[in-house]
Amino acid sequence: MKANPSGAYLSGYRIMWMVVMFDLPVDTKSARKAAANFRQHLLDLGFEMSQFSVYSRFCNGREQFDAYTKKIQGGLPGAGDVHILHFTDRQYENIIRFSGRTRSASREKPGQLALF
Repeated sequence: MKANPSGAYLSGYRIMWMVVMFDLPVDTKSARKAAANFRQHLLDLGFEMSQFSVYSRFCNGREQFDAYTKKIQGGLPGAGDVHILHFTDRQYENIIRFSGRTRSASREKPGQLALF
């Protein structure tokens, strides 16, 4: 465990990653606009795009995860499917990534300033 600037200890089992996956309709102009607005909503909340319909964000605990879930719910489009997953930091660091047929390096954890 590492201490943050306030002296509290950060546990790889308490801090987590939030992953939002979605499949939204884009068959009409209004549906495409709603999908684009939802993507922008996620970016405004501090998510980063992993793939076109997969966004992730670091959270410092269950309370923050629950707060972001409510914020996401407030920006949901009228149609489509949205799934929200969470992984502890320990689980997330074991994700295996490939780009084409080449195995990619694991993502780096955000710095302390990004946490608080």
